[in-house]
Amino acid sequence: MKLNKIQSLIIKTAALVALCVANVYADTQDVTAAKPNIIFIFADDLGWGDISKHGHPDIRTPNIDRLADEGSEFYQFSVSNPVCSPSRAAVMTGQYPARNNVHRHFAGLDHHKNFAMADWLDPRAVNMPTVMKAAGYKTAHFGKWHLGRNGAPEPISYGYDETAVFNGDGPQTTFVKLYDDAIDFMTRHKDEPFFINLWIHETHLPHDPSQESLDKYKHLSEQDRVYAAVVDGADQRIGKVLDALDELNLTDNTLMVFSSDNGPEHTGTVEQKFHGNRKEKNRSDRTAYGKYYSTGSSGGLRGGKRDTYEGGLRVPFIVRWPGQIPAGRTDTESIVSAVDLLPTFAEIAGATLPEGYVSDGQSVLSLLKGGTIERNKPMFWEWRYGNKESKKDGKKPMLAVREGPWKLFVHQATNSVEPYVELYNVMHDRNETMNIADDHPDLVNSMKALALEWKATLPTEPAAHTLSPDRALPGTDEERKAARKENRKNKNKNKKSR
Repeated sequence: MKLNKIQSLIIKTAALVALCVANVYADTQDVTAAKPNIIFIFADDLGWGDISKHGHPDIRTPNIDRLADEGSEFYQFSVSNPVCSPSRAAVMTGQYPARNNVHRHFAGLDHHKNFAMADWLDPRAVNMPTVMKAAGYKTAHFGKWHLGRNGAPEPISYGYDETAVFNGDGPQTTFVKLYDDAIDFMTRHKDEPFFINLWIHETHLPHDPSQESLDKYKHLSEQDRVYAAVVDGADQRIGKVLDALDELNLTDNTLMVFSSDNGPEHTGTVEQKFHGNRKEKNRSDRTAYGKYYSTGSSGGLRGGKRDTYEGGLRVPFIVRWPGQIPAGRTDTESIVSAVDLLPTFAEIAGATLPEGYVSDGQSVLSLLKGGTIERNKPMFWEWRYGNKESKKDGKKPMLAVREGPWKLFVHQATNSVEPYVELYNVMHDRNETMNIADDHPDLVNSMKALALEWKATLPTEPAAHTLSPDRALPGTDEERKAARKENRKNKNKNKKSR
């Protein structure tokens, strides 16, 4: 049968359209296949020196070490605050936590008011899971939340497809089960790109080591044995996640990132052997060991948790992505910040960041892949004192700024102390023992101006939608809690009487 010209044109056009669609589909498949899975393991209070790769004399962490051997380490990585909630807020938003009025850990409303902070992380702020989800990823959060609870938006509100948390509202998990939650999610979504925030408990209080891990370290002192067993348990469970990736044939297409939210907790007294009197709902029935057993190591760095010295900010940062990130590389000079993670993950995912959004960090993807970067932004920190402290002694926030090898602390005047500064070359003096501010007055003045200019860009009050309605109620947290309890009691009585 002969075809007329119109029929022939229609057939040719249809064939061309089909070919274009096929090519677009193929391109889409290639892009999807090229997107690596991303798993970000965020430890809690784990010090720089707490892994055997960093020379701990007693603790052995073969699985964390495996990540380092098969990937790269960056010794000049710093988190953006030496305490949990603000450090995590920086990771989530790619901005310094003070930009979103997260100054200390989330707790009760009295605590939040004292530090002029929000009651939860702003769900309207650009955040990591929302960006990843828009780029076609299945997103999940398993483990610690600590970005608001008791009336705060649930974690699922921040761009996640699935969550199971502790220290937060919504579906719950435990210190141990969270690893299995992640493996289950990986298994169900192995044929599509996924992003998992795996925020583990270790080595935060309460310490809850298994008997198996305790037995492994029975040659150590009582204090060191408990802490070593806690790290050992985390390492074993991280090994389960790595094994699951191998079994699912996902290892080569998965970017693994391991770090910690801040430096190690300071060791408590013998009176702090046990952690409170309450039963922890997300732990086992074993003894809840307390702060006395917090013997974490900063690897010789000055300070620890709650300190803006390097021991509170510089933590392990290990990345593995076979075939993309060099294996066995240790970079001791390139400066990397926690606020770099969101723009870096966005570039990896091929995501477009929302118009108007400005990160305080920068993508370091080329660095991770073995290249170099030029740090185009200084790094800043603010350590805020509470209103009570400020009223009592006139304390103002302590500011710190790092530019290249130089790190400056700006201690503002109080009612009893004159203002002063500290300047360290942290490349040559990693332990911050030599304050050389008097030797570099011009550098001090320029860096101090940077810190004060940055401080002037920060909001002074939290946004209204980040405040709990209960904040306006009279009384203290305890009084409001008692009033709510009484109200529930009266409501139940009224129901029974009907």
